[in-house]
Amino acid sequence: MGFLKLALLGLLCASFVSEIGAWGRRRTQPTERISGSAGDVLEDDPVGRLKVFVYELPSKYNKKILQKDPRCLTHMFAAEIFMHRFLLSSPVRTLNPEEADWFYTPVYTTCDLTPNGLPLPFKSPRMMRSAIQLISSNWPYWNRTEGADHFFVVPHDFGPCFHYQEEKAIERGILPLLQRATLVQTFGQRNHVCLKEGSITIPPYAPPQKMQTHLIPEKTPRSIFVYFRGLFYDVGNDPEGGYYARGARAAVWENFKDNPLFDISTEHPTTYYEDMQRAVFCLCPLGWAPWSPRLVEAVIFGCIPVIIADDIVLPFADAIPWEEIGVFVDEKDVPNLDTILTSIPLDLILRKQRLLANPSMKQAMLFPHPAQPGDAFHQVLNGLARKLPHDSSVYLRPGEKILNWTAGPVGDLKPW
Repeated sequence: MGFLKLALLGLLCASFVSEIGAWGRRRTQPTERISGSAGDVLEDDPVGRLKVFVYELPSKYNKKILQKDPRCLTHMFAAEIFMHRFLLSSPVRTLNPEEADWFYTPVYTTCDLTPNGLPLPFKSPRMMRSAIQLISSNWPYWNRTEGADHFFVVPHDFGPCFHYQEEKAIERGILPLLQRATLVQTFGQRNHVCLKEGSITIPPYAPPQKMQTHLIPEKTPRSIFVYFRGLFYDVGNDPEGGYYARGARAAVWENFKDNPLFDISTEHPTTYYEDMQRAVFCLCPLGWAPWSPRLVEAVIFGCIPVIIADDIVLPFADAIPWEEIGVFVDEKDVPNLDTILTSIPLDLILRKQRLLANPSMKQAMLFPHPAQPGDAFHQVLNGLARKLPHDSSVYLRPGEKILNWTAGPVGDLKPW
């Protein structure tokens, strides 16, 4: 496809950035409802379908950690904090544990931050074990199922494996005491030891108010064909190269750094959100983990996500038709990225943009405060409600034990 044709494509792909939930912008762009069961699931209302009991833990497990470092409120792992706050005032909350369908333990495992704002997960297993020991000693509900009717939010890079490097995460495996619980996590990759069957995959946290302040006029043309800002190499943690992002990001840079269709750089400009609203395609490659906030940002700003992460399990995949709104590119095919994207018919691009303009789609990717109908909080509850009623097999016979409390690395067994 010639450059002039691509320029015409950019002009034709008008901005379909739509209202984001309760932001109250008047929607004037073409939009399209999600067809079939996915659209119905997306619009489900979980209220009245389940009851959740929230354990009251000592503040050292949550509030005191946040007071020590308020940066936890704005990083990509903040869903664990806002899920706790949401449940405390949610109509699905019950104060009577005897009538609860689910039990929630509010532990902030990603709030121990480095000076650069990155979470240190090394104490998280001990912290989680300590919280589980507490609830199993003070309430009878954990012991009757060993956690099979409990859910935990574990939003770190590799979720319940509690390590930011995949090799080490695989070596650690899922914390043994969480083996029967339902895990709500950002990490999702098929056939991976850090994703347990039955887990609920959620979007990473992206601050709704911050994105709202960067909205540009709805009719702004999408004049950027492909957009990406971020690392291509992680020299500090992967000095020899090839391990970070399994080489996919390096391949993007090496093949397209001089391609005029690709606006890619390591620099993160103040116009980052505005630029995404001017782009047709936004690259969403894996980094250390397969997921990143770019997925959320792309959907919110109507930029077609180009997902480069083999075997990724995407957020709320039963409600959001990722195959219809995004473009999937195998990691090995990154050198052909220009050919793949320029070969997509214009009518298919426009349909993907109409679907992305659906307000329900955007709402489902956000953790707003206060909560709004159909948002990510409600999608999590929908996922929990669809698991009910619990099968009789979740309840243990008198004296039966399944979990091994002494399993796992020796360091995890130390008191927290």
